[in-house]
Amino acid sequence: MTRIAAVHGVLPPHRYAQHEITDALAAMSTASAGERGVLERLSGTSGVGTRHLAMPLERYAELSGFGEANDRFIATALDLGEQAVRGALDEAGLRATDVDLVVSTSVTGIAAPSIEARLAGRLGLRPDVRRVPIFGLGCVAGAAGIARLDDFLAGRPDGVAVLLSVELCSLTFQRQDATSAGLVAGSLFGDGAAAVVAVGSRHPRGGADEPGPHVVASRSRLYPDTEDLLGWHIGDTGFRIVLGAELPDLVRRHLGSEVRAFLADHDLKPQDVAAWVCHPGGPKVLDAVRETLDLPARALELTWRSLAEAGNLSSASVLHILRDTLDLARPLPGTTGLLLAMGPGFCTELVLLRW
Repeated sequence: MTRIAAVHGVLPPHRYAQHEITDALAAMSTASAGERGVLERLSGTSGVGTRHLAMPLERYAELSGFGEANDRFIATALDLGEQAVRGALDEAGLRATDVDLVVSTSVTGIAAPSIEARLAGRLGLRPDVRRVPIFGLGCVAGAAGIARLDDFLAGRPDGVAVLLSVELCSLTFQRQDATSAGLVAGSLFGDGAAAVVAVGSRHPRGGADEPGPHVVASRSRLYPDTEDLLGWHIGDTGFRIVLGAELPDLVRRHLGSEVRAFLADHDLKPQDVAAWVCHPGGPKVLDAVRETLDLPARALELTWRSLAEAGNLSSASVLHILRDTLDLARPLPGTTGLLLAMGPGFCTELVLLRW
């Protein structure tokens, strides 16, 4: 089994209280007084207390358009990405030249060459390192990325693979978007990055006797006729969010049966799961997850904590929560964990872990 050797999360240095961000967004947007009132109400019920931003808050009003915002995305993504990968490799006790595969993911900016290619020289990666940049998976990509590392290492059990997620959601802010989806996004999403280092079962640091978590299995699921519920509408001004109000109901309708079937394939039930590593999709989605899986309130405690301290970091969030699970919850050897996330498609990704 693939072993997760290290997880390292990084946040930008510009940290603000929720009310500061709300006031600034209201001042920058073209929203009416009534719409600004909705933004304030949503911000107060989002479960978010603070967020970290790619730039100082006062700089966002100066952005001239998508091109300048994307240039800022690339520059910041390189800095945060380098910190995340270096930190994860150091924690794993490995060098950049040990890495055989890098999977990078983001849905908040575009770069060609991709971010991991631009980082290769700075990090000292080998010239023959395999690279898989991913765009479009959105919030599900942290979980899906770990699953894809496991797929690679199943065929390369002596190898080392890295997942890098960089999401700078603040740089997608649309001043003209006063839709309910845009207002929700303005109250919920933050910026951050994370990196995961994983090793195969035959790697010197990958044996079954090494501390977990180990990846047991994964499952991907697309739900028909849900493509229009979550994602981006990409136009002249950049990325405008698509966020259907039906998402919590969709979670209630599908997630419980999906998770139970996946666990049953491994002779497990939800009550056998000691660690729930769940993406913080927002308060309504988290309530739906807890209800459909009949979880005790404390099962998602680290997810709620991450949401409060940093907001929804898209694909990086579930990796920050996995790091917190390792550092704070410290599951006992032999116990089971389930890492889960949801994203555009609409889709879910499940990763079964064992400590």
